[in-house]
Amino acid sequence: MEDHKNDLILILAGYQKEMENFLQTNPGLRSRFPIHIDFPDYNQCELLQIAEQMCAMRQYTLSAEARNSLLRMISKHQSTRDENFGNARTVRNIIEKAIRRQAVRLIAKSSTTRQDLILIEPGDLTEVTA
Repeated sequence: MEDHKNDLILILAGYQKEMENFLQTNPGLRSRFPIHIDFPDYNQCELLQIAEQMCAMRQYTLSAEARNSLLRMISKHQSTRDENFGNARTVRNIIEKAIRRQAVRLIAKSSTTRQDLILIEPGDLTEVTA
């Protein structure tokens, strides 16, 4: 790295505690990574916006009930402050799982409308681990 330091940018990302432990594993690491940026967690509204944007990009939409259900799930994750809470990653996992569950739910229906195909219902949302 030292020989190519003018041609190389290396970004390390991770949970704050684990990154601090990593930097302490070798006394020379901290000086090799002199710039540290801490990003605050997203708040509930921002996470909901991220979820809605993820849905919209795939042409899905959350029903009003699903939106409220997702907000409760986000609130629960944030209030318990699980150290592995993945912030937007957790929301992404919830939405990806909801899309899969919605597809399975629709298979059982004899006919589907366009609205059925794009709508994520509360029952499609399930808890995920970080």
